[in-house]
Amino acid sequence: MPQTLTVALGARAYPIQIGTGLLSNPDLYRPHLQGAQVMIVTNETVAPLYLDPLREALTEYRVREVILPDGEQYKTLEVWNWIFDALLAERFARDCTLIALGGGVIGDMAGFAAASYQRGAAFIQVPTTLLAQVDSSVGGKTGINHPSGKNMIGAFYQPRAVIADTTTLETLPQRELSAGLAEVLKYGFIRDAAFLDWLESHMAELLGRDADALAYAIRRSCEIKAEIVAADELETGERALLNFGHTFGHAIETGAGYGNWLHGEAVGAGMCLAADLSARLGWLTESELERVRRLVASAGLPCAAPNELSAERLIDLMAVDKKVLNGQLRLVLLRQLGEAVVTAEFDPNLLCETLAAHAF
Repeated sequence: MPQTLTVALGARAYPIQIGTGLLSNPDLYRPHLQGAQVMIVTNETVAPLYLDPLREALTEYRVREVILPDGEQYKTLEVWNWIFDALLAERFARDCTLIALGGGVIGDMAGFAAASYQRGAAFIQVPTTLLAQVDSSVGGKTGINHPSGKNMIGAFYQPRAVIADTTTLETLPQRELSAGLAEVLKYGFIRDAAFLDWLESHMAELLGRDADALAYAIRRSCEIKAEIVAADELETGERALLNFGHTFGHAIETGAGYGNWLHGEAVGAGMCLAADLSARLGWLTESELERVRRLVASAGLPCAAPNELSAERLIDLMAVDKKVLNGQLRLVLLRQLGEAVVTAEFDPNLLCETLAAHAF
């Protein structure tokens, strides 16, 4: 039986199902499908692995699929439009359901398409990467990239359900497994010091794909995210804490060229940069800063920005961030391990020192 969590959003509450062998279980989809038409949105890497098992779970529906190219560099307006081309070519009505089968890019693009198609169609998240299972599939953030900034075009739009089949992690490349661990670590850094202790002592098992360790890490990550999303769905306050490391990380992704750094790799480096600035502000001790770096490195993630991105370039890119308000850059920093804060109250010179000190 799957473990079930709930994102408590009143009438729009939805379940997160976590377990093995879920992808082809028709009973998990049936309560959340709207109408008889189902469009599966996936990519050319995931489709050969999991499209057929998913289709087998949906034999009583009229199922079609659109297969997108794989990679962050394809999270564009042009490729996103392929989804609408497929929906319209098949004459899908407003009561159709889109199913996002893949990682974070597919989930974001399919969710944004669902939010937009005929002003709103149902969608279900079926995440197949660790990063998507612990983070991007939960909470309703959808969108696409712009050359000037990551995820700058999108909408808050909640899925009807999240079905996280941990069996899919068996085919995940090691680099992408590490990228997902960045988001897992994030939850410990911002909210749960005890979880951080657990991650520190179980990193080898997680990297070795121990099923029990992964199941616990996914469940605890989803619990934390579900709590925060339920309290602040539209990111007017507390939810911004989930962006720890992301302002730095999105700047790295954009500056390096989409697809050259995985999202989780950029977030790993971004968390180290945010911790460094926290230490310069006197909020973290040197030993705590070293612990952050050690944990990030132990997950197989970079701890610094790429050498070709200067401090000036990173600051320019960070200025194009969704947390900028009234011209002020706000960052998620650590008051202590397990407690984060969103603040614009930092010395810009200290930020420059952090960025200058952390190139490769």
